[in-house]
Amino acid sequence: MPKVALLSVNGSQVGEVELSESIFGIQPNVHVLHSAVLLQQFSERRGTHKTKGRSEVRGGGRKPWKQKGTGRARQGSIRSPQWVGGGTVFGPTPRSYSFKLPKKVRRLAIKSALSSKVIDNDLIVLDQLAFAQPKTKEFTAILNNLKVARKALVVTATYEDNVALSARNIPGIKFIVADGINVLDVMKYDKLIITKEAIEKVQEVLA
Repeated sequence: MPKVALLSVNGSQVGEVELSESIFGIQPNVHVLHSAVLLQQFSERRGTHKTKGRSEVRGGGRKPWKQKGTGRARQGSIRSPQWVGGGTVFGPTPRSYSFKLPKKVRRLAIKSALSSKVIDNDLIVLDQLAFAQPKTKEFTAILNNLKVARKALVVTATYEDNVALSARNIPGIKFIVADGINVLDVMKYDKLIITKEAIEKVQEVLA
């Protein structure tokens, strides 16, 4: 079983945490990770893009000039694609970009994402994370203690209002609960800061 250091908010090690081999110790599947990230990104697209085709553009009801005898190229409508203000050829139309992945593939993707953080030493496990009141300055101090200078995803077992309020004004920091952990967020942020209790909850769900 992989082991990682258990840290306090002061940055000092207070113990070790044994992680599940089947969740945090697998070889990441790059293809599955890529598919899961695309699934989330595509699902966020509204797909409301639309351009008008030749049959939808206003005007152009009659032939601009007669077929022969003018010396000009034959034209059937001023709303043909080659005219300024004409219809668009093969333009975008409203559609859904979402697709589905099997449940086992989605679970493998999140396990691969979590395992990649362990392999890259980008997983930080805290014994606890709580504030008596919202304090951005205190949260920034914790990040400095943990030597986190880049983007980080912060995960707790349950929603902590004071933690969320303390983190929301810090650039590059995102706070979520263990139930909402997902592949896109784990891969998007450089560091994963998670509490011991949240680790247990994630392992319970993915076991």
